[in-house]
Amino acid sequence: MNRRTLLRTATALSAASLATGVPTATATATTATGTAAPSGSGRRAPLRAQVVLFEGVEELDLAAPYEVLSASDHFTDRDVEVRYVSLDGPRTVTAAFGTTLRVDHGWAPEEADLLVVPGGGYARPEAPGVRAEIRRGALPRALAAAQRPGLTIAALCTGVMLLSAAGVTRGRPCTTHHRAQADLVEQGGVLKKARVVDDGDLVTAGGVTSGLDLALWLVRRELGVDAALGLEAMLEYETRGTVWTAGRKAP
Repeated sequence: MNRRTLLRTATALSAASLATGVPTATATATTATGTAAPSGSGRRAPLRAQVVLFEGVEELDLAAPYEVLSASDHFTDRDVEVRYVSLDGPRTVTAAFGTTLRVDHGWAPEEADLLVVPGGGYARPEAPGVRAEIRRGALPRALAAAQRPGLTIAALCTGVMLLSAAGVTRGRPCTTHHRAQADLVEQGGVLKKARVVDDGDLVTAGGVTSGLDLALWLVRRELGVDAALGLEAMLEYETRGTVWTAGRKAP
């Protein structure tokens, strides 16, 4: 185990002890002996998440879901695989505030259980970002075509407007950044005044920082409450706002 992995594991174990009340020393001893984490009758298939990147994507929009989903692997016995993807294949993307990001994977929603769409650039019509991608048309068409049973498409902030352009939100409960809500309604979305809106295979969230809440909700839904609580302790962040769910009991 290299130093970076050891430090991440120690952080996760400390957070788990805070969330569950199990002393860290006990958890560390279990790991050191090689004893497996609790498991059922068979190991489940990995949870596969893809975060979509494009020119002008907002840094916090993309980073929060990626980190939360990636770190969730420490709090569950189910493997979690998270990757950045780009419609245009492996490439370098420049985000809204100039951060250069290397994307190693191309478009493959058929290989995902969760597809997360960040926002960015909606308030700057002539700049790279969501509006430019809507004008180009390729990404909305790809998102529309990606829909299938077994795939949950999630979006936050103005990334929801890419789903709107794709027709994905039409007639469905959803939300977005407060400055784009009128556009969302005009384009057929059924606006819900909640920080996260879960309509089954479509999950949307409000502006920028709600990416944390979106990802924590997805972890809670897919991996369980204990995983979400462990992440909150590790991140020193408590879930904010209301989650609207479509007539089903929340986990």
